[in-house]
Amino acid sequence: ERAIARHEVREIEQRHTVDGPRQDVTVDEEDDVVIIYNRVPKTASTSFTNIAYDLCAKNKYHVLHINTTKNNPVMSLQDQVRFVKNVTSWKEMKPGFYHGHISYLDFAKFGVKKKPIYINVIRDPIERLVSYYYFLRFGDDYRPGLRRRKQGDKKTFDECVAAGGSDCAPEKLWLQIPFFCGHSSECWNVGSRWALEQAKYNLINEYFLVGVTEELEDFIMLLEAALPRFFRGATELYRTGKKSHLRKTTEKKLPTKETIAKLQQSEIWKMENEFYEFALEQFQFVRAHAVREKDGELYILAQNFFYEKIYPKSN
Repeated sequence: ERAIARHEVREIEQRHTVDGPRQDVTVDEEDDVVIIYNRVPKTASTSFTNIAYDLCAKNKYHVLHINTTKNNPVMSLQDQVRFVKNVTSWKEMKPGFYHGHISYLDFAKFGVKKKPIYINVIRDPIERLVSYYYFLRFGDDYRPGLRRRKQGDKKTFDECVAAGGSDCAPEKLWLQIPFFCGHSSECWNVGSRWALEQAKYNLINEYFLVGVTEELEDFIMLLEAALPRFFRGATELYRTGKKSHLRKTTEKKLPTKETIAKLQQSEIWKMENEFYEFALEQFQFVRAHAVREKDGELYILAQNFFYEKIYPKSN
């Protein structure tokens, strides 16, 4: 996949070099939109992204996977510049849906006037860590033949926590906060209160919508209502599909209450959980003002504002 992507990019670069910039490529304002989904690992991100892939041909937009070396979520300064330039000036790829495991990047720092639309999904921090722990050992049903980094390690999550293992240490919970905090060094200092507050600020001010894994269908429904250019048909696809979008870890044993209680004693869990609860409250607030429930089903509200007293009156 990486080789194909590089080949396609190289072909485009060569066309621009040989023929000069294409003068006939114009993007309507309606289509001059880029969405960035800087997906947090093990939050149903693959499940959601597959819906975008299924809809892109029908809704006429491009989907691009941002594949970083060793899945490093922090880009070098020069790569940040390249990425911002690609996203903003690559007209052939607009409208575009970019997704990848990268931390939030503030486009305004690079002098960009029209910033992309950021969206994301987060998950209960302990559930996310447990899922990632078993994923590294047993993989999932998405690519069952791929050998994972910890394959062969049969130790359960409970046994890992009891033994004080590094793969299940509270420090491993520190991921969703830095993903929303961004590329500042303090974002990646485990347990930083500044990073938590910055992540909250970005979630409110820089993200169009942030959903939660546990309520993924509602997240998709809100996106379809607000951004139909990209997500028209997404809710129906999610509901009626054969759940092929749902990626499941091949083998997973739920942690005991004792294991959960031990992790919850750490300050790191308290901070990550505070951020999760903050995001959940914001999502539920947005949803409460966008839908109504009837007979156990949610329905998107119709337009609830209109214009009146328009002056001066036309003849």
